[in-house]
Amino acid sequence: MFMSMEKQSIRERLEEDERKILSPFAQLSSASKGRARPEPPDEMRPAFQLDRDRVIHCKAFRRLAGKTQVFLAPEGDHYRTRITHTLEVAQFARSVTKFLGLNEMLTEAIVMGHDLGHTPFGHAGEKVLAHLMPDGFHHVKQSLRVVDQLERDGAGLNLTQEVRDGILKHSKGKGAIFSDNANLTAMTLEGQIVRIADIAAYVNHDYDDARRAGLVSDADLPDVVARELGRTHSDRIEALVRDIVESSRFEEKRMIRMSESKLTALYALRDFLYERVYESKDVREEFAKAQRILEELWNHFHEHADEFRAHHWLKSTRQDESIDRAIGDFLCGMTDRYAMRLYQEKRLPKPWTVY
Repeated sequence: MFMSMEKQSIRERLEEDERKILSPFAQLSSASKGRARPEPPDEMRPAFQLDRDRVIHCKAFRRLAGKTQVFLAPEGDHYRTRITHTLEVAQFARSVTKFLGLNEMLTEAIVMGHDLGHTPFGHAGEKVLAHLMPDGFHHVKQSLRVVDQLERDGAGLNLTQEVRDGILKHSKGKGAIFSDNANLTAMTLEGQIVRIADIAAYVNHDYDDARRAGLVSDADLPDVVARELGRTHSDRIEALVRDIVESSRFEEKRMIRMSESKLTALYALRDFLYERVYESKDVREEFAKAQRILEELWNHFHEHADEFRAHHWLKSTRQDESIDRAIGDFLCGMTDRYAMRLYQEKRLPKPWTVY
């Protein structure tokens, strides 16, 4: 027995631990459907841990720190960015995953990659690129493009099918949080958890940021939200985590679920935020400014296509792809600060120096 253990790699021992400890409904690392380009297994890390590490160390992940969540260029240090949103989703998702005995490393790998395709200036940037790009734009598809093609100078991260699937199926917009449509439902329970964790995190932290900005107050919180989920951030997170864990009965149906009362409250909080925050006059005015920046940069790079090819053409963009695609990738990858600096440099007159 001792000799057989000696022959095992660290990865193999970790995979064996998964088989012993995790729920029979968990997605095991050793049972992954694999990668688009087969590669030898890592000596130390199971497949989903390797994916998580690849995402965290990629350039697109680092840029999330400079991308808006809701409030553009806020005057304060405590408003969320895409990276703090990602960390809060991870905290929520890993809690649910752990309590259900599922694969935490798979959950975290999906979370870390789920927003890599977001534009600068939040959904304002996404809206303008969707209008400008001939084939449209959606951050979910762009997230897959980032991990499949744009990172590593075009080689991509070569992630497992389970992580790619979870990234692709996390987004809801104003749509249903849960769906029986196989095209909208992740192939793993871990991926399904990320879909609900994303909205659970953002409605709570966006409400917190809106309150800090003075757009709403605690007295405005809908009664159904206060009654079913609680009046504090921590109470609402705990209520949602507990409800998902208690409502997900895998023996009855292999799906992540919530009770009707808590789900209704979650929808009510999302609707409240759309009405009072996301579509409010103050936020829309700032969004209009952000959209103008991206639109004018788009026009500038088309007007100066030779300059763009010489200085900004991404190594990761295939040369047979259109300039629309290349400019879209370049704009999408920007942080808010870089987009504003480049706009000032390219589109605003420079002050004259008098000697």
